[in-house]
Amino acid sequence: MGRRVSDFLGRHRSIGFGLETIGLATVARPRLMAFLVVAFTALTAFFIPKANVDGDLLRVFADSGEYYDSYAALSETFGTFENDIYVLVNSPRLTDPQVLEDIRFLALELELSPYATGTLSPFSLRSPDGQGGSVPAVPEGMTSSEDVAAALQDLQQNDPMMRNLITPDLSGVVMIVFPNREMTAADGTRAMIASLRETVAPYQSDDIQVELTGPPIWTSEMLNAAVDDQIKFTVYGFSLGALIALLALRSLWGALIVAASPFIAVIWTMGAILILFGSFSFLTIIVTTVCLVVAFSESMFFVYNWLSYWRDGHDPDAAVVETIKLVGPASALTMLTTAIAFGSLAFAPGRGIEEFAYAGVVGSVLTFVVIMTFLPLLLKGAIRLGLKMPKPPSVALTGGLPFAWRLASGFAKPLAAVAVVATLLLLIPYFLIEPRFSFEDYVADDSSALTAAEEIDSGVGGVAPFYVRVPLQDMDPNVSDRDYETIRTVHEIVEQHLGENKVISAAALTHYTEAGFTREEVFNAVGPFMRQRFVTDSGSEALVTGFMPTIVKSDVLRSVVEATERDLTAAGIDDAQVGGFRILTTFATDSIVRTLQLCLTLSVLVNIGLIGFAFRSYRVALASAVPNLFPILGTEAFLWATGSGLQLTTVLALTIAFGIAVNDTIHFLSHYLHDRRAEGKPHEEAVKHTILRIGGAIVATTIILCAGTAIVATSDLPQVAMFGQLFVLSIALALLGDLFMLPAILLAGRRFFAHVGETKPASEAGKERVTISGDTSAPGAKL
Repeated sequence: MGRRVSDFLGRHRSIGFGLETIGLATVARPRLMAFLVVAFTALTAFFIPKANVDGDLLRVFADSGEYYDSYAALSETFGTFENDIYVLVNSPRLTDPQVLEDIRFLALELELSPYATGTLSPFSLRSPDGQGGSVPAVPEGMTSSEDVAAALQDLQQNDPMMRNLITPDLSGVVMIVFPNREMTAADGTRAMIASLRETVAPYQSDDIQVELTGPPIWTSEMLNAAVDDQIKFTVYGFSLGALIALLALRSLWGALIVAASPFIAVIWTMGAILILFGSFSFLTIIVTTVCLVVAFSESMFFVYNWLSYWRDGHDPDAAVVETIKLVGPASALTMLTTAIAFGSLAFAPGRGIEEFAYAGVVGSVLTFVVIMTFLPLLLKGAIRLGLKMPKPPSVALTGGLPFAWRLASGFAKPLAAVAVVATLLLLIPYFLIEPRFSFEDYVADDSSALTAAEEIDSGVGGVAPFYVRVPLQDMDPNVSDRDYETIRTVHEIVEQHLGENKVISAAALTHYTEAGFTREEVFNAVGPFMRQRFVTDSGSEALVTGFMPTIVKSDVLRSVVEATERDLTAAGIDDAQVGGFRILTTFATDSIVRTLQLCLTLSVLVNIGLIGFAFRSYRVALASAVPNLFPILGTEAFLWATGSGLQLTTVLALTIAFGIAVNDTIHFLSHYLHDRRAEGKPHEEAVKHTILRIGGAIVATTIILCAGTAIVATSDLPQVAMFGQLFVLSIALALLGDLFMLPAILLAGRRFFAHVGETKPASEAGKERVTISGDTSAPGAKL
């Protein structure tokens, strides 16, 4: 046992840590492995028809820390406005009595909707009548425009809630629908939105224009965009990959073989995600596309090398085994680096990030298993069916390789120096770039609901809530005088930062209390539902709600929150808590992004160390550092230079792009060391042979990766589109690193790398024998 561990840690192992034996077992026991492949494919395919996308954006931030806990407690205690539907009604003739009555009937229909537990509008508000009852705040039966204008103007100027629901020019009103949580559970939100659209449709006219907006609408649009993206990414990504493989290999059958493995990998990955999590999220839906392009990349490497062995005179069956021995260990190592890149994200807070990390790890492992099982079986099946040797690869893939060699060999030291200095300089933006959050970046580009929200912002100044939770001392449901003063102090502090008349609370009802009504009468008049938005039934806590624009920069919101908290502390109200969905997303994103950046750093260090450990050479690890750091640091520098900052999906893209960009480097170094250790080639000749031998595969896989993820950049969801754009940029820069920087560094440091070829793995030392059937006389793999 001790010797086995020693052999594993020492020189008697492959760079794939023996995982390529899965491929050797496949060719040795094809029937058994074929049964297992078919069985697992059937299992995962069974779940795909049940696929759905969870549109809850809070899933991304769940369990992310104090701001999520605060928001969850706030929602549980008071309920919040973040799940409400905003109905924006515009009319140039709002003061016309008939138009007003039509809008009143609309408000009544919304109130009676089975999907609503209540509404807030000028027509639902009631004022105390002085006799223990209440009357409509907007009187019924008005006959003149002057009376209507006077009533609406009075509400707009004096009622704290109506100031935010009636435009100052009396051309529009906002009605808020409070959804019934039981009715909107599961897929009920979509039915609610459809029902509300059907309700408002008859009121649309030249005099009245009605639009729906609010978080449920935004989420619904995001959900539709995400589903469309999933279909688009899979279909177009698969088609593009197959087309590129066809042009590269100049063989229809070769292209179909390359494309078959990604197809199976997507089925396995989608099914596994559904088995583990029950549904996709806005993040995990990206994993299938990443696995699709990675599977295309690895499949291309495998088939490209298999065809090269066949053209070199090997029997095609034996060429499959030789390809497993040569490419299998490198594919295993690339799987590990990609899995580590995904897995490092699990250290960041937030359930959504954790699910994305685990889904990525599972997808990476399954993709490797597909390459090591399904692909060899497919190749052997194609051989039995009489597959003929395809033409040589397209010159488009290999035409530039001699130039890459001449450049790297002729200017090795200057090019290596430029690569190292450029990479070091790119560390500066890495430390300067700051996190940024913008809510509109999460909403679909063609969102009509976002347009309506912007109209509300310009009309009444915004209805995005800003909450302050205030503990009370006297436990009075009608608020004691002492607690009232505390609420009033908090109310005034929030108003200082959000603007006059932009805050509602129990302290904002002075228009009625100064008219002689008690607080109990006022609370009874607003009704139990709205009363709960002011104070808990036990009188233990009060809520102060400010309203701000829906579209607000994260740094502006952060400064408002910090200033409010400072003023609360100065006023001696230390136990008050500032919260809200926008505050949660802004501050939680800041925390998540900073942690993700550390995860990226950890992923880089661990993967470079893993490469050195796998190849048993710290020199190889150092050689891989620059070509792998350059694309990631270059992409971050682009973000910094353009002022985009670090966002949630940008760091995810950089981390995953690094894990995948390492793949070509590993295949390059694997072939280089194979030439040095197994073939005994001199250092310079090994570098040249590697460029000319697999350079075409590197170019082809880069084109596949870029083309496949370029589809992601067309998403209607800005954050998903940004993921695709940065991924493509990183992979394109990685091509420069692998074909120009890495060869130049190896050639410039010929003395430093001279000893790399001295260490031989067990498969070479033990003279491993491999038969066509895949039987081996010793474990390991030939590099």
